[in-house]
Amino acid sequence: MSDQTVTAALCIIGNEILSGRTQDKNLGYIGEQLNALGIRLAEVRVVRDDEGAIVEAVRALSERYTYVFTSGGIGPTHDDITTACIAKAFGAAVERNPEAMWRLTAHYANTGIDFNEARRKMADIPVGAELIDNPVSAAPGFIIGNVHVLPGVPRIMQAMFEGLTGRLTGGAPVLSHTVACTIGEGTVAAGLGEIQGRYPDVEIGSYPYFRAGHFGTSLVLRSADADRLAAASEEVRALVRSLGAEPIEADPAAETTVAGGAVA
Repeated sequence: MSDQTVTAALCIIGNEILSGRTQDKNLGYIGEQLNALGIRLAEVRVVRDDEGAIVEAVRALSERYTYVFTSGGIGPTHDDITTACIAKAFGAAVERNPEAMWRLTAHYANTGIDFNEARRKMADIPVGAELIDNPVSAAPGFIIGNVHVLPGVPRIMQAMFEGLTGRLTGGAPVLSHTVACTIGEGTVAAGLGEIQGRYPDVEIGSYPYFRAGHFGTSLVLRSADADRLAAASEEVRALVRSLGAEPIEADPAAETTVAGGAVA
């Protein structure tokens, strides 16, 4: 583990995500897992099945962040173009990888499903890339440069990501604390801004919620420095009390956030 900040980005690939036909379930999982590893997910992009869009996004994210993860577009169909696009982003050729072919051949021999040319396409890997094991359906992902290429199917993606964790070097884990209150965002805004100014190294977010028939605001603080987090949290509690309410030590997972900060 490093004391330096380690960052990551996620590139979600697929027309079906952008159309709303498929609801992405990978972002929450990856964000939570990376946070536990001390890696800060700093940016997420969703791009269509378009060569130019994928190449541009992968190049930009690869240059900006420590790690990049992609999900989607590595299956057997005509619109699964992620592998070729990422190879192009790195100036690499694509080959039918012998190890990937061996794994897929063994897998399909045991299933009785025809290992046709479309399925063989899943063994096409950029030259020089390292395979990512797939314990569910055998078709591997791969790593090239700092980009980790994963499938879009959540169950398979999660199983493959678990196998990656030992290869990822994180920084200081990001700690969080939530102080909830029965006060609107607009009431706490000025004081919260002053606290943020005194603690630029602590991320402070304000999120309205509706719970048990009542509106309120969750004030979420995040930092890698436990002492600074504790000090900022205490100032937030004092702010809430100064506004005539009692701070509630809250579990953010138990709250329903109002989109767009609608309750102020």
